[in-house]
Amino acid sequence: MWISDKTSPQQPGGFKQRVIKTLLYCTGEMQQFHIQMQDKFFPLQLAECCLRGISRVILVNNPLSGALILTALLLESPWQTLLGMLGLLTSNLTAVMLGQDCAEVSSALHGFNGMLVALLMGVFSSAGEWYWWLLLPVCIGGATTTFLWSGLAPILDRWDLPVSVFPFNMVILLYLACTGTSNPYFPNYPALQPGAPESTNHTKLHVSQLLQGAVLGVGQIFACQTIGSSLLIMVAVLLFSPVLAFHSLLGSVIGTVAGLSVSVQRGFLYSGLAGFNGALGSMTAVTFFILNWRTQLLSIASAILSSYMDFALGNLLGFVGLPATSWASTLIGTLMLLLTGKTSENTESQGDK
Repeated sequence: MWISDKTSPQQPGGFKQRVIKTLLYCTGEMQQFHIQMQDKFFPLQLAECCLRGISRVILVNNPLSGALILTALLLESPWQTLLGMLGLLTSNLTAVMLGQDCAEVSSALHGFNGMLVALLMGVFSSAGEWYWWLLLPVCIGGATTTFLWSGLAPILDRWDLPVSVFPFNMVILLYLACTGTSNPYFPNYPALQPGAPESTNHTKLHVSQLLQGAVLGVGQIFACQTIGSSLLIMVAVLLFSPVLAFHSLLGSVIGTVAGLSVSVQRGFLYSGLAGFNGALGSMTAVTFFILNWRTQLLSIASAILSSYMDFALGNLLGFVGLPATSWASTLIGTLMLLLTGKTSENTESQGDK
C-alpha cells in the first residue's frame, strides 16, 4: 500500500515523460533506431533503407517519414507506388552489386534518384495504369541512376558538393527524349510550357485554388496532385523537422507568387507545378547551412531563383515536349553551395593572414 501510494502521484509525470521520449525518438534522423537495425536480418535492413530512401526525395532522413510518404503515394495511386518502389529497390540493389560503401547504401543515398525516375516515367506515360511493359524501363532507369551517382560522386566531392538529383534529371530527360509521344511501346504525354497564352491571362483567379496550389507544390515533389496526399507529405516533413516543413511551404508560396508575376498558366498555379521547385530551393538552403538570419535570406533567394529558372527552362524545353523537372532547384542549389564555399574559403584565408 505504501508503495502504491507513493508511486501513484508520479504516474502522470512518468507517462508524460515517456510520451515526450517516444516523440523525440521518432523525430530527426532516428539515429538510435538506425544503429539498432545494424544487427538485424537483411530484409529488415532493406526495409529501413527503402523507407529512408523514400524520405530522401524531399531532403528528409527518417523511416517513419518514409512510411507516411508511402501511405500518401498509395492514396494517390497504387500503380505509381509500385513503380516508385521498384525503381527504389533496383537502385539500391544495383549499389549493393557494384560494391558501393555500405554506410552510403544503408543511409539510402542510392535509392531516391531511382524512385523519382520511376515516378516520372509513370506520370508521363500515356499508356495508362497497369501497363506492365513500363516495368522494364523503370528497372533500367533505376539502375542507371546508381551508375551515374557512382560516376558523379568522385567529381563533385572535390568541391564538397552533393550529387543530389542530377542522376534523376539526366535519366528522365534521356528517357523521354528517346521514347517521345508516338513510341509504340512506351508512349508519353508531351510536357506543356508554363507560359500562358494572352487570352488566358484575363481569366479570373480563384484564391482558394491558388492557396491549395501552394500546398500541392510540396506534394508535386512526389508527383502527387491531391490535397490529402500533399498534407500527409507535409506531416512527414514536419515529423523530421518543423523548420524544414515551414520552408517547404514557404518556398512553394514564393514559387506560386513568382508564377503570378510572369503570368504562367493557371493550371500550373492551381496544381502546384509552379511551386515545387521553389519549395526544393528553400529546403536546400535550410538543409545545408546553419540556421540563422543569413540562411533565411538565402532560402528565400534560392526559392525565387529556382522558380524563375524553372519557368524559363520549362518554356525552352517545352518546345520539344520535354519537362524541366527539378533542374532549376538542383542547379541553383549547387551554385549556392559553390558561392558560399568560395566565400568561406576567402574568409578563412583572410583570417590566416
